[in-house]
Amino acid sequence: MLCGRWRRCRRPPEEPPVAAQVAAPVALPSPPTPSDGGTKRPGLRALKKMGLTEDEDVRAMLLGSRLRKIRSRTWHKERLYRLQEDGLSVWFQRRIPRAPSQHIFFVQHIEAVREGHQSEGLRRFGGAFAPARCLTIAFKGRRKNLDLAAPTAEEAQRWVRGLTKLRARLDAMSQRERLDHWIHSYLHRADSNQDSKMSFKEIKSLLRMVNVDMNDMYAYLLFKECDHSNNDRLEGAEIEEFLRRLLKRPELEEIFHQYSGEDRVLSAPELLEFLEDQGEEGATLARAQQLIQTYELNETAKQHELMTLDGFMMYLLSPEGAALDTTHTCVFQDMNQPLAHYFISSSHNTYLTDSQIGGPSSTEAYIRAFAQGCRCVELDCWEGPGGEPIIYHGHTLTSKILFRDVVQAVRDHAFTLSPYPVILSLENHCGLEQQAAMARHLRTILGDMLVTQALDSPNPEELPSPEQLKGRVLVKGKKLPAARSEDGRALSDREEEEDDDEEEEEEAETAAQRRLAKQISPELSALVVYCHATRLRTLHPAPDAPQPCQVSSLSERKAKKLIREAGNSFVRHNARQLTRVYPLGLRMNSANYSPQEMWNSGCQLVALNFQTPGYEMDLNAGRFLVNGQCGYVLKPACLRQPDSTFDPEDPGPPRTTLSIQVLTAQQLPKLNAEKPHSIVDPLVRVEIHGVPADCARQETDYVLNNGFNPHWGQTLQFQLRAPELALVRFVVEDYDATSPNDFVGQFTLPLSSLKQGYRHIHLLSKDGASLSPATLFIQIRIQRP
Repeated sequence: MLCGRWRRCRRPPEEPPVAAQVAAPVALPSPPTPSDGGTKRPGLRALKKMGLTEDEDVRAMLLGSRLRKIRSRTWHKERLYRLQEDGLSVWFQRRIPRAPSQHIFFVQHIEAVREGHQSEGLRRFGGAFAPARCLTIAFKGRRKNLDLAAPTAEEAQRWVRGLTKLRARLDAMSQRERLDHWIHSYLHRADSNQDSKMSFKEIKSLLRMVNVDMNDMYAYLLFKECDHSNNDRLEGAEIEEFLRRLLKRPELEEIFHQYSGEDRVLSAPELLEFLEDQGEEGATLARAQQLIQTYELNETAKQHELMTLDGFMMYLLSPEGAALDTTHTCVFQDMNQPLAHYFISSSHNTYLTDSQIGGPSSTEAYIRAFAQGCRCVELDCWEGPGGEPIIYHGHTLTSKILFRDVVQAVRDHAFTLSPYPVILSLENHCGLEQQAAMARHLRTILGDMLVTQALDSPNPEELPSPEQLKGRVLVKGKKLPAARSEDGRALSDREEEEDDDEEEEEEAETAAQRRLAKQISPELSALVVYCHATRLRTLHPAPDAPQPCQVSSLSERKAKKLIREAGNSFVRHNARQLTRVYPLGLRMNSANYSPQEMWNSGCQLVALNFQTPGYEMDLNAGRFLVNGQCGYVLKPACLRQPDSTFDPEDPGPPRTTLSIQVLTAQQLPKLNAEKPHSIVDPLVRVEIHGVPADCARQETDYVLNNGFNPHWGQTLQFQLRAPELALVRFVVEDYDATSPNDFVGQFTLPLSSLKQGYRHIHLLSKDGASLSPATLFIQIRIQRP
């Protein structure tokens, strides 16, 4: 726990002059003036800080390009695209003008930039344009790809290279740099006549833009205190002084002064004491000295191993000062245990980009799932024309894609983010001939990636490990018994897997289709090595015990029934073999269920609709946020032991107390950019998702009209019985007395990866994109027996 007493300076008498020299805050760089490259455009200051003002590709993007947007074989419309001077957004022309926020996209929301015909849209509709002239901008979340064709190959390359440089520079920026970049981009927008001077009216406009409704008298007083030239205009150093006052963090200053004493700088021993009170593992004097060298901005302070307030803020705003344990952001878990010992990120109806009734199917949905760390994808396979199997949601209006195109997407994108194995979950509705075609495509396209025979293993009674299967693709499907002939028949994947919950879909199939689906091709059967789809008939080990290679698929309803009625037996079952859980077919809008209940029982493949944002996908992202986001997370020991006594319905007495003091928030986004006077009234809710006895939520009061720097100082406390399974979700909402609150941002992470002490939470949007520089500042205490 942090100590609140004031300390005297412990340095020798000769040091105070140095301390006095560095204690003053480091000035932010001034906005450019006409002498800065002969421009009066303060927006270019952002690009200057990024070191890209002289980059030829970026300069060309600032001028803009007329690019053809490609939507179909006949829809090729020329539009103007231009990089904004903030370096963070791209403006684009629309046929029908809309609100300003509908004419831009943000660089930080870009998932990937691809050259040539590297998207489904360009492969289908871009034949009239040479691949060298084409590019695709893929976005995070549900936003559709932007397929473009440039007038020349060189212009296309400029946009590919320029966007790649901007994304790389943005990723490399510190939180303090992002904040500086963010505030100056708003400063540029508020400077209505672009004269690099700010009137009080323009300052008021700036305040509304950054989500703060400041009293006019207080705002004017602050304005006049900074107007040293007394001409009712702020410029240069006066603007920087105003911004510094606006961005002050009194709560951080108070913490800093508790440890720095009267001289207002931290020595390495004082910083060490702060780290120890934070509960930092490996806190040593050498570590404190390293942090000073890394985050201190003042060179004189750095030379004397001192940290100023600015350096302290840089540290607390960095990943090392965040709530997520940075040692958990890389692969840190044992990856040599059997596959059944891991939670595995899994997708349901992966091919869909919208609802399962009439939404489009697309290979891009697989690419996006892989980009989110998904390791188990579903292929819903049906008879297609010309002997080619297709993928779509059967008996609905969803569009169709070729099976072979999906397999090619797996080959090209499955291992870009994670090297660990991918499972193809086949829902097979094809006859023997097209099943053989499926097997042929899998073999020829995937080649050595495909697992076609069992690995040499010292323990054949266990599944191989993720480490053993690096870079490999597994097929999950029905397998013919060894004694069956080529014409032998077996139940299809679907009939084996699904239960009464899906009867309405079963009835939709014709008798002929059911007969086709009951046949299993020997060619396809041969590719099912470690994931044999079988029906779960009993949870109690029979004389002929279940084999580890058997995989059961259960609807969410059946899984919940097993958890309620046979919790511990289900846990033991999942310690030995894989279980896949999928949403009810009744969820026509592709809504999701909470995956936490399934994880509580050790189910590995908890399949969700990745195309549907919501708290369920937030939980999934939080669960797989750690371990390098590789899509595999080692289950707690109580879920890996074959003789485990753990029952999620009866986890025992409380073992851990979690206390979270919600202190402040910073730079929350405006929810309605088109209404300048619309300011959020934020509140913070903390949710615990774990075993049923641990699930809880508490929230703060709301703060009226302040999304810029609201303060709460409220403590929320939770008692936990199974902390090793708990996820903590931080949610910020805009309070509304007459209607449901509006979502502002969230962040979810495992309790086991939550660091104690004063921490920042870096908020994410509904689609999982960064809302930088929006943060929460909290104090965390975890008390264990």
